[in-house]
Amino acid sequence: MASYDLILRMNECFNELELSITDLTRFLNQLELLQARVFSLPEVEKGHEHNPALRIAVTPHQGDSAHQLALHHFQKLFIHHNGDNISSKAAVRLPGVLCYAVDQAEYQAAQLLIQEVNKLKSELEHIVTVESGLPAEQRFEFVHSHLRGLITLNAYRSISYLLQPDSVRFGWANKHIIKNLRRDELLCQLEKSLNAGRAVPPYSREEWAANINREIMDVQNLPEHAILKIKRPVKVQPIARVWYRNSQKQVQHPCPSPLIALCLRDARMPLPKLGELTDYDANSIKHKYKPDSQPLNLLIKRLHLYTDQPV
Repeated sequence: MASYDLILRMNECFNELELSITDLTRFLNQLELLQARVFSLPEVEKGHEHNPALRIAVTPHQGDSAHQLALHHFQKLFIHHNGDNISSKAAVRLPGVLCYAVDQAEYQAAQLLIQEVNKLKSELEHIVTVESGLPAEQRFEFVHSHLRGLITLNAYRSISYLLQPDSVRFGWANKHIIKNLRRDELLCQLEKSLNAGRAVPPYSREEWAANINREIMDVQNLPEHAILKIKRPVKVQPIARVWYRNSQKQVQHPCPSPLIALCLRDARMPLPKLGELTDYDANSIKHKYKPDSQPLNLLIKRLHLYTDQPV
């Protein structure tokens, strides 16, 4: 059970975050907008959160309409900001970029405002995921009992800014989260889940405990040297590839929200070149080089846990 002090700090942190985001969007609205380009993605309907995305249709926006969509997107933190049939478990994504002409004072002010927003986002996430001491399955109830309707994915997501990029182009990234585990480390995690004594729908508490006990036995039957690897697929993500001519350097950014590009005002200031985000089609992806991976066997489906041992 979280303490009263922790709940109070969580609420205070969130209130400060809302105010900081409002300050940032007001400030950005006063800057000289050079160009803006964002790409709306289809909303995820309730019950479709885990469906694989084989095709994603993109709707491009430019200019002032793109700018206002982006500023509104930064403030979208609650379920009621979505339609009634839209899932609250999937964060709304709006890849794109906003380019502003700024002097040195405006650049420093924008940087400080963005850093303050990101600091509060990080602090809120730390309170919920670390200081609360709650397992992942219990955090939803904890957050929503005090900040009803909060979409934590939106609240935690940081805002990225760029200084004088020469081009910003967009694409899609497919990847897996891969984590190697030791046998004793995995057993410790499973024991914690068992001792928590919770029920995970659609199972009763007794049925869930039986499932975990079965998983513990399967892991105990493995040799100590067994390879254990979590290989969890991540849904396809929009990315931005940013090019800096002076340093001859390209930097890749995840792009679930519009990037903020700050261009120092100068008579010779060129506009950054902005690319398009095309529709995603899983069937058209071509891998330049895909190395052979070690054959592994699925051990625990819910954890996406694989082993090199026969199962």
